[in-house]
Amino acid sequence: MAAPNVLAIVLAGGEGKRLMPLTADRAKPAVPFGGTYRLIDFALSNLVNAGYRKIVVLTQYKSHSLDRHISQSWRMSNLFGSYIASVPAQQRVGQRWYLGSADAIYQSLNLVSDERPDIVVVVGADHVYRMDFSQMVDAHVASGSPCSVAAIRQPIGLADQFGVIQTEAGSNRIAEFLEKPKDPRGLADSPHEVLASMGNYVFDADALVDAVTRDAEKTDSKHDMGGDIVPDFVDRGLASVYDFKDNEVPGATDRDRAYWRDVGTMDSYFEAQMDLISVLPVFNLYNYEWPIIAAQDFYPPAKFVHGWQGTYGHAVNSIVSGGTVVSGALVEKSVVSPNVRLDSWAHVSESVLMDGVKVGRHAVVQRAIIDKFVEVPDDARVGVDPEEDRARGFLVTDSGITVVGKGQTIAR
Repeated sequence: MAAPNVLAIVLAGGEGKRLMPLTADRAKPAVPFGGTYRLIDFALSNLVNAGYRKIVVLTQYKSHSLDRHISQSWRMSNLFGSYIASVPAQQRVGQRWYLGSADAIYQSLNLVSDERPDIVVVVGADHVYRMDFSQMVDAHVASGSPCSVAAIRQPIGLADQFGVIQTEAGSNRIAEFLEKPKDPRGLADSPHEVLASMGNYVFDADALVDAVTRDAEKTDSKHDMGGDIVPDFVDRGLASVYDFKDNEVPGATDRDRAYWRDVGTMDSYFEAQMDLISVLPVFNLYNYEWPIIAAQDFYPPAKFVHGWQGTYGHAVNSIVSGGTVVSGALVEKSVVSPNVRLDSWAHVSESVLMDGVKVGRHAVVQRAIIDKFVEVPDDARVGVDPEEDRARGFLVTDSGITVVGKGQTIAR
Protein backbone atom coordinates (compact mmCIF):
# COMPACT_ATOMS: atom_id res chain seq x y z
CA MET A 1 0.00 0.00 0.00
CA ALA A 2 1.42 3.37 -1.03
CA ALA A 3 2.16 5.88 1.70
CA PRO A 4 -0.45 8.66 1.89
CA ASN A 5 0.32 12.07 0.47
CA VAL A 6 0.64 14.29 3.57
CA LEU A 7 0.45 18.07 3.80
CA ALA A 8 1.46 19.68 7.10
CA ILE A 9 -0.07 22.96 8.27
CA VAL A 10 1.66 24.85 11.07
CA LEU A 11 -0.56 27.38 12.85
CA ALA A 12 1.70 30.33 13.64
CA GLY A 13 -0.63 33.32 13.69
CA GLY A 14 -1.19 33.81 17.42
CA GLU A 15 -0.40 37.09 19.16
CA GLY A 16 1.23 35.58 22.24
CA LYS A 17 -0.04 38.32 24.57
CA ARG A 18 1.02 36.40 27.68
CA LEU A 19 4.65 36.48 26.51
CA MET A 20 4.81 40.27 26.34
CA PRO A 21 7.24 42.04 26.15
CA LEU A 22 9.02 39.24 24.23
CA THR A 23 6.21 39.37 21.65
CA ALA A 24 6.10 43.17 21.42
CA ASP A 25 8.15 43.04 18.22
CA ARG A 26 7.72 39.45 17.01
CA ALA A 27 5.18 36.66 16.67
CA LYS A 28 5.19 34.11 19.49
CA PRO A 29 6.57 31.27 17.31
CA ALA A 30 9.58 33.50 16.52
CA VAL A 31 10.52 34.00 20.18
CA PRO A 32 14.11 32.74 20.75
CA PHE A 33 14.56 29.63 22.85
CA GLY A 34 17.45 27.48 24.01
CA GLY A 35 20.20 29.77 22.77
CA THR A 36 20.07 29.16 19.02
CA TYR A 37 16.46 28.18 18.33
CA ARG A 38 13.08 29.80 17.78
CA LEU A 39 9.95 28.18 19.20
CA ILE A 40 8.72 27.20 15.75
CA ASP A 41 11.89 25.15 15.16
CA PHE A 42 10.52 22.36 17.37
CA ALA A 43 7.36 21.84 15.32
CA LEU A 44 9.23 22.11 12.02
CA SER A 45 12.00 19.75 13.16
CA ASN A 46 9.45 17.15 14.23
CA LEU A 47 7.69 17.28 10.87
CA VAL A 48 10.89 17.16 8.82
CA ASN A 49 12.42 14.37 10.91
CA ALA A 50 9.18 12.40 10.44
CA GLY A 51 9.67 12.63 6.68
CA TYR A 52 7.06 15.31 5.93
CA ARG A 53 8.57 17.90 3.63
CA LYS A 54 5.48 19.70 2.31
CA ILE A 55 4.76 22.26 4.98
CA VAL A 56 2.89 25.56 5.03
CA VAL A 57 3.17 27.97 7.95
CA LEU A 58 0.13 30.21 8.40
CA THR A 59 1.19 33.56 9.87
CA GLN A 60 -0.60 36.78 10.78
CA TYR A 61 0.62 39.01 13.65
CA LYS A 62 4.03 40.72 13.53
CA SER A 63 5.26 38.06 11.16
CA HIS A 64 8.37 39.70 9.68
CA SER A 65 10.85 38.12 12.10
CA LEU A 66 9.17 34.73 11.69
CA ASP A 67 9.01 34.96 7.90
CA ARG A 68 12.67 35.93 7.74
CA HIS A 69 13.65 33.05 10.03
CA ILE A 70 11.78 30.52 7.89
CA SER A 71 13.18 31.85 4.62
CA GLN A 72 16.77 31.90 5.91
CA SER A 73 16.83 28.81 8.12
CA TRP A 74 14.39 26.40 6.47
CA ARG A 75 15.29 26.40 2.80
CA MET A 76 14.33 22.99 1.39
CA SER A 77 15.46 21.37 -1.83
CA ASN A 78 12.55 21.29 -4.27
CA LEU A 79 14.05 18.37 -6.19
CA PHE A 80 11.31 16.06 -4.89
CA GLY A 81 8.66 18.70 -4.31
CA SER A 82 9.79 19.61 -0.80
CA TYR A 83 9.00 23.06 0.60
CA ILE A 84 8.35 25.03 3.76
CA ALA A 85 6.30 28.07 2.82
CA SER A 86 5.38 30.94 5.08
CA VAL A 87 1.89 32.09 4.10
CA PRO A 88 0.50 35.36 5.50
CA ALA A 89 -3.19 36.12 5.93
CA GLN A 90 -4.39 36.71 2.37
CA GLN A 91 -7.99 37.90 2.81
CA ARG A 92 -9.07 35.45 0.13
CA VAL A 93 -12.69 35.30 1.34
CA GLY A 94 -13.22 38.96 2.18
CA GLN A 95 -11.48 41.94 3.68
CA ARG A 96 -10.85 40.46 7.10
CA TRP A 97 -8.02 38.78 8.98
CA TYR A 98 -8.17 35.30 10.48
CA LEU A 99 -10.93 34.96 13.06
CA GLY A 100 -9.33 31.87 14.61
CA SER A 101 -7.20 28.85 13.79
CA ALA A 102 -10.00 27.09 11.89
CA ASP A 103 -10.69 30.23 9.90
CA ALA A 104 -6.98 30.43 9.06
CA ILE A 105 -7.23 27.01 7.44
CA TYR A 106 -10.53 27.88 5.76
CA GLN A 107 -9.04 31.01 4.23
CA SER A 108 -6.07 28.93 3.05
CA LEU A 109 -7.93 26.03 1.47
CA ASN A 110 -6.32 26.91 -1.86
CA LEU A 111 -3.12 25.43 -0.40
CA VAL A 112 -4.93 22.14 0.24
CA SER A 113 -6.55 22.05 -3.18
CA ASP A 114 -3.21 22.81 -4.86
CA GLU A 115 -1.42 19.96 -3.03
CA ARG A 116 -4.35 17.49 -3.11
CA PRO A 117 -3.18 15.54 -0.05
CA ASP A 118 -4.78 12.43 1.41
CA ILE A 119 -3.91 13.47 4.97
CA VAL A 120 -3.44 16.88 6.60
CA VAL A 121 -1.36 17.17 9.77
CA VAL A 122 -2.19 20.34 11.73
CA VAL A 123 0.21 21.43 14.49
CA GLY A 124 0.82 24.44 16.70
CA ALA A 125 4.02 26.44 16.49
CA ASP A 126 4.82 27.25 20.10
CA HIS A 127 5.34 24.02 22.05
CA VAL A 128 8.64 22.42 23.08
CA TYR A 129 8.72 18.66 22.46
CA ARG A 130 9.84 15.82 20.19
CA MET A 131 7.28 13.76 18.29
CA ASP A 132 7.37 11.42 15.31
CA PHE A 133 4.24 12.46 13.44
CA SER A 134 4.53 9.55 11.03
CA GLN A 135 3.56 7.20 13.89
CA MET A 136 0.49 9.31 14.60
CA VAL A 137 -0.45 9.29 10.91
CA ASP A 138 -0.15 5.47 10.85
CA ALA A 139 -2.37 5.23 13.94
CA HIS A 140 -4.84 7.64 12.36
CA VAL A 141 -5.15 5.54 9.21
CA ALA A 142 -5.54 2.36 11.27
CA SER A 143 -8.27 3.94 13.44
CA GLY A 144 -10.58 4.57 10.49
CA SER A 145 -11.55 7.94 12.02
CA PRO A 146 -11.32 11.07 9.85
CA CYS A 147 -9.98 13.06 12.84
CA SER A 148 -7.26 12.16 15.35
CA VAL A 149 -6.18 14.29 18.30
CA ALA A 150 -2.77 13.92 19.97
CA ALA A 151 -3.02 13.86 23.76
CA ILE A 152 -0.53 13.77 26.59
CA ARG A 153 -1.13 12.33 30.04
CA GLN A 154 -1.33 14.96 32.76
CA PRO A 155 -2.10 14.77 36.50
CA ILE A 156 -5.83 14.91 37.09
CA GLY A 157 -5.28 17.89 39.39
CA LEU A 158 -4.14 19.93 36.38
CA ALA A 159 -7.16 19.05 34.24
CA ASP A 160 -8.64 22.53 34.61
CA GLN A 161 -5.70 23.92 32.62
CA PHE A 162 -6.31 21.85 29.47
CA GLY A 163 -8.79 20.56 26.97
CA VAL A 164 -9.41 17.06 28.33
CA ILE A 165 -10.33 14.02 26.24
CA GLN A 166 -12.61 11.27 27.57
CA THR A 167 -12.76 8.08 25.51
CA GLU A 168 -15.34 5.35 25.07
CA ALA A 169 -14.70 2.33 27.30
CA GLY A 170 -12.07 0.03 25.80
CA SER A 171 -11.64 2.25 22.75
CA ASN A 172 -9.61 5.18 21.48
CA ARG A 173 -12.77 6.77 20.11
CA ILE A 174 -13.35 10.17 21.76
CA ALA A 175 -16.62 10.34 23.68
CA GLU A 176 -16.23 13.85 25.11
CA PHE A 177 -13.92 16.81 24.63
CA LEU A 178 -14.06 18.90 27.81
CA GLU A 179 -12.62 22.40 28.03
CA LYS A 180 -10.82 22.88 31.38
CA PRO A 181 -13.10 20.55 33.40
CA LYS A 182 -13.30 20.72 37.18
CA ASP A 183 -14.10 17.06 37.88
CA PRO A 184 -12.98 14.84 34.98
CA ARG A 185 -12.85 11.07 35.05
CA GLY A 186 -9.38 9.54 35.35
CA LEU A 187 -7.99 7.04 32.86
CA ALA A 188 -8.92 3.40 33.24
CA ASP A 189 -5.27 2.32 33.37
CA SER A 190 -4.17 5.36 35.41
CA PRO A 191 -6.96 6.91 37.51
CA HIS A 192 -4.77 9.82 38.66
CA GLU A 193 -4.21 11.02 35.07
CA VAL A 194 -6.23 12.50 32.22
CA LEU A 195 -5.56 12.88 28.51
CA ALA A 196 -4.91 16.54 27.65
CA SER A 197 -5.01 17.78 24.07
CA MET A 198 -1.59 18.80 22.69
CA GLY A 199 -3.05 20.97 19.93
CA ASN A 200 -1.79 18.56 17.25
CA TYR A 201 -4.25 16.91 14.86
CA VAL A 202 -4.39 14.56 11.87
CA PHE A 203 -7.32 14.73 9.44
CA ASP A 204 -8.47 13.06 6.31
CA ALA A 205 -8.13 15.96 3.90
CA ASP A 206 -11.69 15.91 2.57
CA ALA A 207 -13.11 15.72 6.09
CA LEU A 208 -11.06 18.75 7.21
CA VAL A 209 -12.15 20.78 4.18
CA ASP A 210 -15.78 19.95 4.87
CA ALA A 211 -15.48 20.76 8.60
CA VAL A 212 -13.83 24.19 8.25
CA THR A 213 -16.17 25.12 5.40
CA ARG A 214 -19.25 24.35 7.48
CA ASP A 215 -17.73 26.11 10.48
CA ALA A 216 -17.16 29.27 8.42
CA GLU A 217 -20.93 29.57 7.95
CA LYS A 218 -21.68 29.46 11.69
CA THR A 219 -22.21 32.85 13.28
CA ASP A 220 -21.90 31.46 16.84
CA SER A 221 -18.52 29.78 16.27
CA LYS A 222 -15.17 31.06 17.50
CA HIS A 223 -13.64 29.33 14.46
CA ASP A 224 -11.07 27.53 16.60
CA MET A 225 -9.60 24.11 15.85
CA GLY A 226 -9.69 22.87 19.44
CA GLY A 227 -12.83 24.71 20.49
CA ASP A 228 -15.04 24.14 17.44
CA ILE A 229 -13.66 21.75 14.81
CA VAL A 230 -12.61 18.89 17.09
CA PRO A 231 -15.88 19.00 19.11
CA ASP A 232 -17.78 18.84 15.81
CA PHE A 233 -16.01 15.57 14.92
CA VAL A 234 -16.53 14.28 18.48
CA ASP A 235 -20.27 15.03 18.37
CA ARG A 236 -20.52 13.01 15.16
CA GLY A 237 -18.56 10.09 16.64
CA LEU A 238 -15.73 10.63 14.16
CA ALA A 239 -12.71 11.48 16.35
CA SER A 240 -10.03 9.27 17.89
CA VAL A 241 -7.28 10.02 20.35
CA TYR A 242 -3.59 9.32 19.87
CA ASP A 243 -1.81 8.78 23.21
CA PHE A 244 1.57 10.54 23.15
CA LYS A 245 3.04 7.83 25.41
CA ASP A 246 2.92 5.47 22.41
CA ASN A 247 5.20 7.73 20.35
CA GLU A 248 8.75 6.32 20.26
CA VAL A 249 11.27 8.95 19.17
CA PRO A 250 14.72 7.63 18.22
CA GLY A 251 17.41 8.55 20.73
CA ALA A 252 14.98 9.57 23.48
CA THR A 253 16.09 8.96 27.06
CA ASP A 254 13.95 7.75 29.94
CA ARG A 255 14.26 11.25 31.40
CA ASP A 256 13.03 13.23 28.40
CA ARG A 257 10.69 10.71 26.77
CA ALA A 258 7.19 12.18 26.40
CA TYR A 259 8.42 15.68 27.29
CA TRP A 260 6.00 18.40 26.16
CA ARG A 261 5.72 21.96 27.37
CA ASP A 262 3.22 24.64 26.45
CA VAL A 263 5.28 27.82 26.86
CA GLY A 264 2.25 30.08 26.85
CA THR A 265 3.24 32.12 29.91
CA MET A 266 6.46 33.83 30.89
CA ASP A 267 6.96 31.50 33.85
CA SER A 268 6.42 28.35 31.73
CA TYR A 269 8.76 29.76 29.07
CA PHE A 270 11.46 30.37 31.70
CA GLU A 271 10.98 26.95 33.31
CA ALA A 272 11.26 25.20 29.93
CA GLN A 273 14.59 26.99 29.35
CA MET A 274 15.82 25.78 32.74
CA ASP A 275 14.83 22.22 31.75
CA LEU A 276 17.66 22.28 29.19
CA ILE A 277 20.64 22.87 31.46
CA SER A 278 20.80 20.24 34.20
CA VAL A 279 23.52 17.58 34.06
CA LEU A 280 20.86 15.11 32.88
CA PRO A 281 18.54 17.52 31.06
CA VAL A 282 14.80 17.18 31.42
CA PHE A 283 14.72 17.93 27.68
CA ASN A 284 17.84 16.78 25.85
CA LEU A 285 18.96 19.01 22.98
CA TYR A 286 21.82 16.61 22.27
CA ASN A 287 19.74 13.84 20.69
CA TYR A 288 21.40 13.58 17.28
CA GLU A 289 19.04 10.82 16.15
CA TRP A 290 16.16 13.31 16.21
CA PRO A 291 17.83 16.72 16.00
CA ILE A 292 16.14 20.02 16.66
CA ILE A 293 17.26 22.01 13.64
CA ALA A 294 18.33 25.63 14.02
CA ALA A 295 19.77 28.43 11.93
CA GLN A 296 23.47 28.04 11.19
CA ASP A 297 24.90 31.49 11.75
CA PHE A 298 28.59 32.08 11.12
CA TYR A 299 29.65 32.85 14.67
CA PRO A 300 33.04 31.80 16.00
CA PRO A 301 33.10 29.39 18.96
CA ALA A 302 32.35 30.68 22.44
CA LYS A 303 35.40 32.02 24.24
CA PHE A 304 36.22 32.01 27.96
CA VAL A 305 38.85 34.56 28.91
CA HIS A 306 41.15 34.72 31.92
CA GLY A 307 40.83 38.32 32.99
CA TRP A 308 43.13 40.44 35.05
CA GLN A 309 43.42 40.54 38.87
CA GLY A 310 42.61 36.86 39.14
CA THR A 311 39.26 36.84 37.33
CA TYR A 312 38.34 33.73 35.38
CA GLY A 313 35.68 33.49 32.69
CA HIS A 314 33.69 30.31 33.27
CA ALA A 315 30.23 28.79 33.04
CA VAL A 316 28.62 26.06 35.14
CA ASN A 317 25.48 24.06 34.25
CA SER A 318 24.80 26.44 31.39
CA ILE A 319 24.32 26.60 27.62
CA VAL A 320 26.70 29.08 25.98
CA SER A 321 26.20 29.75 22.26
CA GLY A 322 28.71 30.64 19.56
CA GLY A 323 30.12 34.13 19.31
CA THR A 324 29.88 34.67 23.08
CA VAL A 325 32.84 35.97 25.07
CA VAL A 326 32.87 35.34 28.81
CA SER A 327 35.67 37.64 29.92
CA GLY A 328 36.37 37.16 33.60
CA ALA A 329 32.65 36.65 34.36
CA LEU A 330 30.74 33.82 36.03
CA VAL A 331 27.70 32.20 34.38
CA GLU A 332 25.62 29.73 36.39
CA LYS A 333 22.47 27.78 35.45
CA SER A 334 21.78 30.03 32.46
CA VAL A 335 21.03 29.95 28.75
CA VAL A 336 23.27 32.31 26.80
CA SER A 337 22.45 33.04 23.16
CA PRO A 338 24.94 33.92 20.39
CA ASN A 339 27.15 36.99 20.36
CA VAL A 340 26.77 37.84 24.05
CA ARG A 341 29.55 39.69 25.91
CA LEU A 342 30.09 39.34 29.67
CA ASP A 343 32.80 41.47 31.26
CA SER A 344 34.97 41.01 34.34
CA TRP A 345 33.32 40.30 37.69
CA ALA A 346 29.87 40.09 36.11
CA HIS A 347 27.68 37.36 37.61
CA VAL A 348 24.77 35.84 35.67
CA SER A 349 22.69 33.12 37.33
CA GLU A 350 19.42 31.34 36.47
CA SER A 351 18.87 33.66 33.54
CA VAL A 352 18.23 33.73 29.79
CA LEU A 353 20.34 36.15 27.75
CA MET A 354 19.32 36.58 24.10
CA ASP A 355 21.46 37.52 21.11
CA GLY A 356 23.81 40.46 21.43
CA VAL A 357 23.25 41.16 25.13
CA LYS A 358 26.15 42.92 26.87
CA VAL A 359 26.72 42.61 30.62
CA GLY A 360 29.18 45.10 32.12
CA ARG A 361 31.73 44.79 34.89
CA HIS A 362 30.47 43.92 38.37
CA ALA A 363 26.91 43.70 37.02
CA VAL A 364 24.58 41.09 38.52
CA VAL A 365 21.78 39.37 36.60
CA GLN A 366 19.73 36.73 38.38
CA ARG A 367 16.42 35.04 37.55
CA ALA A 368 15.96 37.30 34.55
CA ILE A 369 15.19 37.17 30.83
CA ILE A 370 17.07 39.81 28.84
CA ASP A 371 15.93 40.33 25.24
CA LYS A 372 18.16 41.00 22.24
CA PHE A 373 20.83 43.70 22.23
CA VAL A 374 20.01 45.04 25.70
CA GLU A 375 23.04 46.42 27.54
CA VAL A 376 23.44 45.85 31.28
CA PRO A 377 25.80 48.63 32.45
CA ASP A 378 28.71 48.26 34.84
CA ASP A 379 27.54 47.72 38.44
CA ALA A 380 23.87 47.35 37.44
CA ARG A 381 21.52 44.90 39.15
CA VAL A 382 18.71 43.03 37.37
CA GLY A 383 16.52 40.52 39.16
CA VAL A 384 17.98 41.27 42.58
CA ASP A 385 15.18 43.52 43.84
CA PRO A 386 11.76 42.87 42.21
CA GLU A 387 10.27 46.13 43.47
CA GLU A 388 13.17 48.11 42.03
CA ASP A 389 12.74 46.28 38.71
CA ARG A 390 9.03 47.08 38.60
CA ALA A 391 9.77 50.72 39.37
CA ARG A 392 12.13 50.78 36.38
CA GLY A 393 9.31 49.57 34.11
CA PHE A 394 10.36 45.93 33.79
CA LEU A 395 7.91 43.04 33.93
CA VAL A 396 8.29 40.89 37.05
CA THR A 397 6.25 37.67 37.08
CA ASP A 398 4.46 36.29 40.12
CA SER A 399 7.32 33.82 40.60
CA GLY A 400 9.88 36.65 40.56
CA ILE A 401 11.28 36.45 37.03
CA THR A 402 12.36 39.87 35.73
CA VAL A 403 11.92 40.43 31.98
CA VAL A 404 13.73 43.21 30.10
CA GLY A 405 12.34 43.73 26.60
CA LYS A 406 14.06 44.88 23.43
CA GLY A 407 14.90 48.55 23.51
CA GLN A 408 14.49 48.93 27.27
CA THR A 409 17.26 50.76 29.08
CA ILE A 410 18.82 49.52 32.30
CA ALA A 411 20.13 52.20 34.64
CA ARG A 412 22.96 51.54 37.06
